[in-house]
Amino acid sequence: MLPAQHRMRRGDEFADAIRFGARSGTPRVVVHYRGSTRADPARVGFVVSKAVGGAVQRNLVKRRLRAISAARVQALPAGSSVVVRALAPAAAATYPELERDMVRCLDRSARAEVKR
Repeated sequence: MLPAQHRMRRGDEFADAIRFGARSGTPRVVVHYRGSTRADPARVGFVVSKAVGGAVQRNLVKRRLRAISAARVQALPAGSSVVVRALAPAAAATYPELERDMVRCLDRSARAEVKR
C-alpha cells in the first residue's frame, strides 16, 4: 500500500506535474515526472479513465500501479511528483508488464527532467 504522505490528492498537484514535468510513455502507461520542487516526501498520483474499462477493471489497474509505486517511492528524490496515467491497453496487461512499462517510463522521464 502506498503510504498516505506519498499520495497525490489535489488537482493542482496533478496539473503541476503534468504541465511542467517530463513525460514518457508506452502503449499501456504514460508517466509525468517533475523533479524536486519542495522538501516534502515524493508524491505519486494515478489517472485511470473509463477508457481502461469498467469500475472493476479500472480499480484492478489502479491497485497494480499503486503496488508498483509503493515499492519504488522511497527511491524517488524528496519533493518529486509523479503522475501515472493508464491507457486502454493497461486493462489487458499483466502485473509484470505494467511494472516493466512503469519503471521504464519513470527512468526515461527522470532522465529527461535532469536534462531540462
